[in-house]
Amino acid sequence: MHNAAPEKAMSLATGNPLDATWLRNVCVEAGADDAGFVELERPSLAEERPYIQRAFPSARSLISFVVRMNRENVRSPARSVANTEFHHAGDDVNDIARHITAVLERAGIRALNPGMAFPMEADRWMTERMWVVAHKPVAVAAGMGRMGIHRNVIHPKFGNFILLGTILVGAEISDYSRELDYNPCLTCKLCVAACPVGAIGADGSFNFSSCYTHNYREFMGGFNDWVETVANSRNGLDYRRRVTDSEGISMWQSLSFGANYKAAYCMAVCPAGEDVITQYVKSKKEFIDEIVRPLQAKNEPVYVIPGSDAEAHVQKRYPHKTVRHVRNSLHPRSIPALLAGMPQAFQRQAAGTLDAVFHFTFTGGEKTIEATVTIRNGAIHVDSGLNGSCNLHVIADGETWLGFLAKEKSLLWALFRRKIRLRGNPRWLLAFGKCFPG
Repeated sequence: MHNAAPEKAMSLATGNPLDATWLRNVCVEAGADDAGFVELERPSLAEERPYIQRAFPSARSLISFVVRMNRENVRSPARSVANTEFHHAGDDVNDIARHITAVLERAGIRALNPGMAFPMEADRWMTERMWVVAHKPVAVAAGMGRMGIHRNVIHPKFGNFILLGTILVGAEISDYSRELDYNPCLTCKLCVAACPVGAIGADGSFNFSSCYTHNYREFMGGFNDWVETVANSRNGLDYRRRVTDSEGISMWQSLSFGANYKAAYCMAVCPAGEDVITQYVKSKKEFIDEIVRPLQAKNEPVYVIPGSDAEAHVQKRYPHKTVRHVRNSLHPRSIPALLAGMPQAFQRQAAGTLDAVFHFTFTGGEKTIEATVTIRNGAIHVDSGLNGSCNLHVIADGETWLGFLAKEKSLLWALFRRKIRLRGNPRWLLAFGKCFPG
């Protein structure tokens, strides 16, 4: 435990507000490499606030802390090395968060420490978000770093070789941290070059579906897809035609020792941060040859949805890597989740030159939900309500539409039963579907 005398801890902790110097010492002595504090009412946390209050209604402040990872382990093309580092560092984050929470509780301060990543609230899968608190926006607000174009938080000293922890505190803190006034991201685009599925665009765009499908193949929806493959196999021989022996062993390893990320190369090649940048500045060529090229050259399976931007990227940039087709495992189970997830599933290259507006009216739930989806210039915008004119208006029973997307219900059956009605040329629906392959 924190080695300050209990009386000292109590006198510092029970003041109003909570003493920031004492609290930072608690975090550091617990093992955190850096820590910052942010008030719950910070404007930048407005979207996160309802989730924080749902998890811990007494929350008034948040502690954000970071734990450094060993860089060379993360950079290794051997996924066993990199994933062991992720697992151990993640355990450290959870242990440190629990330790800090215990010190606060024993000092009479209510506190809650959500998990670093997994376990999450799995019963919310594809109906709402699973994570209790989003660590990244809290870390940015607390001055622990800024987001790079690869969507990782970059600490000014440690770079992106960190894992994040958050503690919800039922007290105010005497001194709150501020966001960094600069972004450590170098915009060097090495993460763009290293990503095997092209999820990071040179223009700063991000294809969530491509990243999720490959990197999280043995997590969540990817695991569900594997189970369906087992269930759909006629016998052992048929299963082996669908799943290679090495893929089966890899799934066993994930189940036995912790789920394994397939890439995380964007983090591996990032040269930002005071402790990291020297090697890159000394010789960019040597940095690329030693760290980036081995990841690009690695012969490995890359998991993609047929017809996706990721498939086209692998075939063009990495013909030596093995394309493995998998089913789309993002099947929303509520209309709000569907609409919220459309930008993440959208494939800008597959959309091509499509310029169209779609109206959706979903019925059958507690209330009718209306939305306008605009696809133009390789971008998608989803807005509430039926706005302006449209190329196609889809009127559908919500449950039927979700079942159709999950390939559980026939579109022809739904059209015949008038569970789905189309106002406009049906060819627009085909064009819309191409933007969301799988």
